[in-house]
Amino acid sequence: MEDFNRTTPESLLVVAAHPDDIEFCVSGTVMQWIERGTRVTYCIVTDGGAGGYDEALPRQAMADLRRAEQVHSAKLSGVADVRFLGYPDSFVEASVELRRDLCRVIREVRPQRAIIPSPEINWARVADLHPDHRAVGDAALRAVYPEARNPFAHAELLKEEGLEPWTVHELWLMTGPTPNQYVDVTSVFDRKVEALRIHTSQTAHFDDLAGLLRDWLGEHATAGGLPPGRMAEAFQIVHID
Repeated sequence: MEDFNRTTPESLLVVAAHPDDIEFCVSGTVMQWIERGTRVTYCIVTDGGAGGYDEALPRQAMADLRRAEQVHSAKLSGVADVRFLGYPDSFVEASVELRRDLCRVIREVRPQRAIIPSPEINWARVADLHPDHRAVGDAALRAVYPEARNPFAHAELLKEEGLEPWTVHELWLMTGPTPNQYVDVTSVFDRKVEALRIHTSQTAHFDDLAGLLRDWLGEHATAGGLPPGRMAEAFQIVHID
């Protein structure tokens, strides 16, 4: 495992498909970086309107609820800058429009590091197979490399909005099939569970949310060679020149 202190970034952009994806997958790592001074922005691509379990609730009301849940949960983790792109839930494509919108956020935030969904399929975990995750991962990867750094890609961002190109030097992929970095999140596990429980529309039906997370993160810890009883989040690190 890599020295966690050495990997703490100055600035971080986390891109996710849905409200709650970050809390499920990476919030423990983010919390610890924030404690060490990292400046963090969340970018949520969809409105989350296709989620939840209340069939009587109008879809726009669900989208509004999930947005509020995400803002509240992010605040608990220490993140005040949460941006929503508002794409329809379950219909995301790696379109030119989405890549442009992500380039805009990258150039505004100017992060040293970005966490994005993996565009690859992880057949070992069905919960990660949502097509929105992969589409957002594909679009975010293209936005990071090469488009956000290229002044001639989405030229209107520079010419009309004055957003200078920006190079993200490192990607951390979540939910991918080939992780190569495991971050011990045992010390912030209770806060991670609390942040996830704020997404009531998505988690209230779980009888033992903490137990589910403990088992999943325990598997990551074992894969990462951590001692028994530890919990970890898993990433694939990609360095970009």
